[in-house]
Amino acid sequence: MAVRYRFGAADLLRCRFAISPCWETVEAVRTLKLPERHGYHLPWLDGIRGAAAGLDLRPLWLLMPHRGHNPDFLCPPPLGPDVTFEEELARVRAVDPIAAQAEIRLSLSCTPGALESGTGRALLADPERAVRDLADLAERAWHALVAPHWPRLRAILEADVLFHSRRFAASGLAGLFEGLHPDLTWSEGTLTIERRTQHDRTLDGQGLLLMPSAFVWPKVIGIYDPPWQPTVVYPARGIGALWSRAAEETPAALARLLGRARADVLCALREPASTTALAHRLGLAPSSVSAHLQALRGAGLLEPRRQRHQVFYERTPLGIALATGVPPVES
Repeated sequence: MAVRYRFGAADLLRCRFAISPCWETVEAVRTLKLPERHGYHLPWLDGIRGAAAGLDLRPLWLLMPHRGHNPDFLCPPPLGPDVTFEEELARVRAVDPIAAQAEIRLSLSCTPGALESGTGRALLADPERAVRDLADLAERAWHALVAPHWPRLRAILEADVLFHSRRFAASGLAGLFEGLHPDLTWSEGTLTIERRTQHDRTLDGQGLLLMPSAFVWPKVIGIYDPPWQPTVVYPARGIGALWSRAAEETPAALARLLGRARADVLCALREPASTTALAHRLGLAPSSVSAHLQALRGAGLLEPRRQRHQVFYERTPLGIALATGVPPVES
């Protein structure tokens, strides 16, 4: 059993990456429901416990069957690389209520008793109100669960996109898909996701959207039903250290050598990050982080990389050696 995306010549030119705050919000809500996802996110769960208690997430949870269809209209594939939550939520609110009703019905049918439940009947009886209420609930979940942590989440997602964009440039689609997830395989113009369902979709020139996610681990998810953009959502790299505090990872000897703040900046760059993302993670002013980055760059420990409108900093081999204690490999 598998999901297969079949590529044509035009599709090879239309593969792109994107980041979706709306998707992360819905998956954050799902993570609250699934204990098997909690391991990497315990610090986040502790921090949002009070805010989550003030939300009635049952209507969204009812549309998250253990197996089966999840309504795609709740987090439509983003149209561009830098969409905001507000832009995505506007698309949710603008969905055709009849199309939404069909998706809701299909999703409810995947959970025994959901169609007959009071919440299920209410969602189906008035689809316009259902769309409005679900969008309102997603907005509350965004502000309570995700928005306070979005700079940190966005940083790891952007670093993943940067890493895999380079892999794509260096080794093409075969090399890219090989490194995304163990359940993904690429062969003779077809991308296959090992799943419990069977589905084949020819992309017909639409290309494929690739989205990293901090909350989807350990799964990879495919969106394939028209009219939505064919999409693969995969776990972002580096989520094991997503919620760790940088100061806890900085060796004392390195702090004595470089100074605590500068050493924290160097050790926080396990993945490339922007000045703003580092400032949020370290709890420092962006101006201070910028000064530390320039000093570390001047010492040959960092190098900048520009992607679209942002500059990301990453460690050089010498910087990696200092931060990790592993000597650089001689070429």
